[in-house]
Amino acid sequence: MNYINWIRRNGFLLGLLLAVVMAALWPAPGSRNGILHPNLINNGGIALILFLQGLSLALEKIKSGAGNWKLHLIIQSFTFVVFPLVGLLAYWGVPQIWVSEPAAIRQGLLYLCVLPSTISTSVVLTAVARGNTAGALFNAALSNLIGVVLTPLLVHVLMRTTGQSAALGPLMLKIMLLTLLPFFVGMAVRHWVYQWVDRHKAWVSRLSNAVIVFIVYSAFCDSFVEKIWQQHGAGTTLKLFVCVLGLFLGMSWLIYATCRALRLSRADLITAYFCSVKKTLAMGVPLAILIFGSGSDISLILLPIMIYHPLQIFVNGLLADRWSREMVDGPGAAVEAAG
Repeated sequence: MNYINWIRRNGFLLGLLLAVVMAALWPAPGSRNGILHPNLINNGGIALILFLQGLSLALEKIKSGAGNWKLHLIIQSFTFVVFPLVGLLAYWGVPQIWVSEPAAIRQGLLYLCVLPSTISTSVVLTAVARGNTAGALFNAALSNLIGVVLTPLLVHVLMRTTGQSAALGPLMLKIMLLTLLPFFVGMAVRHWVYQWVDRHKAWVSRLSNAVIVFIVYSAFCDSFVEKIWQQHGAGTTLKLFVCVLGLFLGMSWLIYATCRALRLSRADLITAYFCSVKKTLAMGVPLAILIFGSGSDISLILLPIMIYHPLQIFVNGLLADRWSREMVDGPGAAVEAAG
């Protein structure tokens, strides 16, 4: 039973790993022009994910956390200002280790830094650690909503500094149609079906996760068909893991230091940390398909967020458990507990 419970708790991560294995073994069906027609399924899947997110958001709960503007400013500034600046510095500051590596890896690191926060895990971990849950829900929802617009804009602006930007107008129109439109339709429909949705949250989440797993599968299929991984080997992944780990630890320290300097309460410090340091895979995968297309290098662009995702869940899960047992209030105690 313990093994079954572990599989259930980690089903999404196992699904992502299985998708990569399946792409390595059977890449043809999910590749471009494959029998699964990934381009059509991916576009429909992206719209479905955003529809389900809108359907699952309880506005009454979000409104209760809307008044803490200092907390909101800190979280959104880290998500959409500090993180992208750090990503741009990393792009230009450590090019020597990527001399023999594909440009898509560096693009993926930069893309990771402009993604919005997660919704579900940020709120859950904040609740476990006894933080400001209402503030976490408001900021996670706000981050994802404005991230639909800001993430592609930031990609365009930052990639332009690297000489790799594409036309913005058609991209934004496509993103609006496949993300914001179904998201607001989901929010509008929720008024009539919220009781059913709330009773079946687990299945709604599983459906979204299944779509993401398929998108990851199709993304890796093209890279295996065109033998991208044979060209670069395991060394690329190892270098990238070191960079992602350094990014995660460095941003964690910076968020803590900032919150402590601003004398946030213990509850708000916990919320600011979990909402600021986390990056969403659920939004990151579909947005990457829309922004970068489904070429063979999309798997390399997605690799940083796929490394960052389990890393943030593992470390933050341990931290949330430690904070939940911390009995002394105050930002200083919170920081000491994290050290």
